[in-house]
Amino acid sequence: MTHTTRRLAVIALACSAALGTTLGQAQANKNEIRIAHIHSKTGPLEAYAKQTQAGLMMGLAYATGGTMTVAGKKIVVIEKDDQGKPDVGKSLLAAAYADDKVDLAIGPTASPVALAMLPVAEEYRKILLVEPAVADSITGDKWNKYIFRTGRNSSQDAAANAVALDQPGNVIAMLANDNAFGRDGVKAAKDFTKKAKIVHEEYLPVGTTDFTAGLLRIVDKLKDQPGTKYISVGWSGAPTPFGKIAEMELEKRYGIKLATGGNILPAMVAYKNFPGMEGALYYYFGIPKNPVNDAMVAEHYKQFKAPPDFFTAGGFSAAMAVVTALKKTNGDTNTNKLIQTMEGMSFETPKGTMTFRKEDHQAMQSMYHFKIKADPAFAWGVPELVREIKPSDLDIPIRNKR
Repeated sequence: MTHTTRRLAVIALACSAALGTTLGQAQANKNEIRIAHIHSKTGPLEAYAKQTQAGLMMGLAYATGGTMTVAGKKIVVIEKDDQGKPDVGKSLLAAAYADDKVDLAIGPTASPVALAMLPVAEEYRKILLVEPAVADSITGDKWNKYIFRTGRNSSQDAAANAVALDQPGNVIAMLANDNAFGRDGVKAAKDFTKKAKIVHEEYLPVGTTDFTAGLLRIVDKLKDQPGTKYISVGWSGAPTPFGKIAEMELEKRYGIKLATGGNILPAMVAYKNFPGMEGALYYYFGIPKNPVNDAMVAEHYKQFKAPPDFFTAGGFSAAMAVVTALKKTNGDTNTNKLIQTMEGMSFETPKGTMTFRKEDHQAMQSMYHFKIKADPAFAWGVPELVREIKPSDLDIPIRNKR
């Protein structure tokens, strides 16, 4: 064999080996369900992303009876870090659909990232299951048919909080993030506030470390108002304004009470300073009574020696939605088939039953009216259930003009 012939033979062998690998991968992929999870592993929402990821993996294990397979196909989760940056999230989702050949994607953590990702799902005609980004516009005017959401939206937050706060004689100043999450939240709050009066909106950037100036502007607007005065906070990311609000003794000095929704347990440490505070929240591990929540709480204690948190429940719910749909399609990941299956589909979660509304693919779900109790056994203010606000109690508008 001459040198050239030998070289050609080696190349031919290498090519056939490479071809074998490619065919093998294609073969393997037929037996896989590939899911991208794009979330803020770094950045101000890192704590939320970590919880979502833990919940997603626990939920997939629970929903598949520990096998991580559906209809004989192995579930493969590919994690990507969007760093909380819209342009990064957008390119990661495109790469997941095009290069990683994922069947669907879950995420992201932040609303501005989600809004950048929506057109990518439409371009690639693949499902993006939004969890936990909250802005109304995601299932509103920026929505397309490839978008589903297990996370709650701004309107669900606002409608639930109105149950606790929208009373005649209440005067409210809003403090929120200066981004899609914060602004959509305030817009929704204004829509659902019928009896109370909103007198001021204060927007501060995510990552704000000194809340003094913003809070002083709020004090200035509220202090001379007649009625019961509230500062209503819709905040995501660290640090939070709650410590500063407690330090400034707004209630003692100006009669300004705090009202806010739920949050992750580290943020709720500051709630201990506000016993009796009422609001509505999305999830607290001690509230829902159902087998899925019991299983998640037990498994979380087993793995992490701590209770599951706010966003753990969201990741778990996303997993339950995906596996429920895949069981119904017998493992078929065809996008149109999945959309038909998921529209109007109900599935069990740690919060009880959720249903994807046909019109905008928003998961209809319970919220919880709470009152804070300072319990020495817990580091955080404990949200005690006043009442479960069921999906049928919440008139959540369809905002996508479908």
